[in-house]
Amino acid sequence: MQIEVNGESQACDKGTTIEQLLDTLGYGARRVAVERNGDIVPRQEYPQTVVDPGDRLEIVHAIGGGQAMSEADSLTIAGRRFESRLLVGTGKYADLDQAEAAITASGAEIVTLAIRRTPALSDPEAAAKRNLLDVIPPEKYTLLPNTAGCYSADEAVRTCRMARELLDGHNLVKLEVLGDEKTLYPDMPETLTAARQLVEDGFEVMVYTSDDPIAARRLEDIGCVAIMPLAGPIGSGLGIQNRYNVIEIVENANVPVLVDAGVGTASDASIAMEMGCDGVLMNSAIAHANKPILMAQAMRHAVIAGRQAFLAGRMPRRRYASASSPMSDLPF
Repeated sequence: MQIEVNGESQACDKGTTIEQLLDTLGYGARRVAVERNGDIVPRQEYPQTVVDPGDRLEIVHAIGGGQAMSEADSLTIAGRRFESRLLVGTGKYADLDQAEAAITASGAEIVTLAIRRTPALSDPEAAAKRNLLDVIPPEKYTLLPNTAGCYSADEAVRTCRMARELLDGHNLVKLEVLGDEKTLYPDMPETLTAARQLVEDGFEVMVYTSDDPIAARRLEDIGCVAIMPLAGPIGSGLGIQNRYNVIEIVENANVPVLVDAGVGTASDASIAMEMGCDGVLMNSAIAHANKPILMAQAMRHAVIAGRQAFLAGRMPRRRYASASSPMSDLPF
């Protein structure tokens, strides 16, 4: 039978309850409010309330102030849906308190973290310190362990496997295999090798890559769930250096494309989104700002504004002026 959900036609089986419908639509345990034919359905009645043919349902939930994106425009990576298109890192902050405040201000739902050796338990000061996972609990954020600092496919694969063990079977990872210490550019042959091994091993791989459209296509063919071309060198803040290549990657990709590395300020993030990128990942641009928390807020709004501008479609560029007011019937 057919019903209407949030203004769109939706097929469902006869006898379906609202609870079953919410599960089918992917809401799961998320807190939502449901209106049926103009009347609010109390949450405790979801299991008993059967949907009838032609019913009109409105399903709403709460979002952060200023986040004006609809469910239809949410970011989906490896079957997971996110409202925020800004991804942030956890390094380079003055301390964990500053990192926690900046991440909260950014509105990010996906947070990257590196995997490093633990300090000796015999060190009482180290044992007493807060752990990064206290700041970004898996219950609140989607964690994205990365292979930062790896210079070979073997190192990257080992790191991802340790991350999966650390995070109880978590398979979503960010792969980066670096080529040299000066530029931190990706080593693409090693990246391709690592990506292939990780995909075969059941990982969902978001991959840091050069801004080479051919390499991006190869990584997608391997099975990576997101392509992450650099905008500029890692930590440089130079912004997008090769817009043509990034646009070429965006226009030909069938998986999300997120600019990774090189963003320096809010306008860089907006430009990436206006070009059609699905998201932006950054760390240094926030952590190295004079006021990291304020910059995190700026980046949050910049990503939203850039996405809205892309969806709206910019006016065409013209060589000459075009008056906003009509030039006929002037009073002089």
